[in-house]
Amino acid sequence: MNQFLWKGIIRDSSRSLLPIIVVAIGVFFVIFVDGLVAGMMRNMMYLTANHQTGHMKIMTRAYSENEDQKPLDLALLDVSQLLEKLQAEFPGVSWNSRINFGGLLDIPDDNGETRAQGPVSATAYDLLSPDSKEIERVGIEKAITAGRIIRQPDEVLLSYDFAERFGVKPGDTLTFFGSTMHGSMSFTNLTVAGIMRFGMAALDRGAIIVDISGARQLLDMDDAAGEILGFLPNEKYNREQAEAIKTAFNAQYAADTDEYTPVMLQLIDQQSMAATISYTDTTIFIMLVLLIFALSIVLWNTGVLGGIRRYTEFGVRLAMGEEKGHIYRSLLTESLFIGLIGSCTGTLLGLGFSLYLHKYGIDYGSAVETLSMIIDPVIRSEITPRMYYIGFIPGVASMFVGSALAGIAVYRRSTATLFKELE
Repeated sequence: MNQFLWKGIIRDSSRSLLPIIVVAIGVFFVIFVDGLVAGMMRNMMYLTANHQTGHMKIMTRAYSENEDQKPLDLALLDVSQLLEKLQAEFPGVSWNSRINFGGLLDIPDDNGETRAQGPVSATAYDLLSPDSKEIERVGIEKAITAGRIIRQPDEVLLSYDFAERFGVKPGDTLTFFGSTMHGSMSFTNLTVAGIMRFGMAALDRGAIIVDISGARQLLDMDDAAGEILGFLPNEKYNREQAEAIKTAFNAQYAADTDEYTPVMLQLIDQQSMAATISYTDTTIFIMLVLLIFALSIVLWNTGVLGGIRRYTEFGVRLAMGEEKGHIYRSLLTESLFIGLIGSCTGTLLGLGFSLYLHKYGIDYGSAVETLSMIIDPVIRSEITPRMYYIGFIPGVASMFVGSALAGIAVYRRSTATLFKELE
């Protein structure tokens, strides 16, 4: 019987072509959106981890409660000892100290007088240590549009928008005004080593990068750091592994009530990442449900029209003694075949287009110029294992439901009426 149904689908294109096209379009849409959303989430998590949160982050308890303010007076102390302990307890994890702080940059004129001033947000990375991977991790070399990388503690990398606005060039000397860890006034001259442009508004608007050794001198933070970021082996985030490391580390300080006690968070604990992931998964689930419903309605109508055209076929089959239930079941089986064909076609098209976007991407930088979030302006689709099967859920289910609804008409037609239509 299945062989008979299969031949009918192949030979009678008027019966199966339209449903296959409808299913393929719906499945293609599911695959395309799922890959696009997965790519955006991966890019967001990758950039957020590299620039802000790490796979794990260690701060003092008081600092974590006021993290948005980046309070230097609540920074971690004796960082070198803590780093040695972390490397011994969690080998394979890359631990890196960072300091985030703000201040004012003074731009002098040719006579050394103040020509302009602008607020900046500074981040201090370990750029000069020979075994540091921070330059590659943050993508500093790729972002430099003029000048060079930092080679001395008193050098600075300046964001493109800031340099453009105030006419600053590599080699210029600027004065940084800020406050130290202890609240006293601090200022120093910095040489502009290079101009950087990441293509993200949050980093290009008014950010500067300095080496952590120079920042410690400037901020009076000897052997201190605002945060210690940890990155798992191969720079790949693993939620379960990060959670195990976090649990083991925090258990060592669970009984300590000091506000300067270190505490570890993992990636999903920060920047509302867990809520974002949950929201995305819920959105994809709702999208699948709505797509199944919409395709079922379309295929129901298609099935009704096809069923009307096939009343003669049903009459012949009934005349030969076939039961209505058997006809109905054969329609459902036929719908499964059509659903599988359409799903396979849509999946192949969706994967092909997703591979194209994965390689070339879509630049939407003009749409996020005003956002303060760290978002890659180039959307790249991500190929995930579930993309190979997720399209079959709406593809097969919608076709089956649509045929089930349309096939009910078989039971509503009397045998006499069907015989009369044969005439």
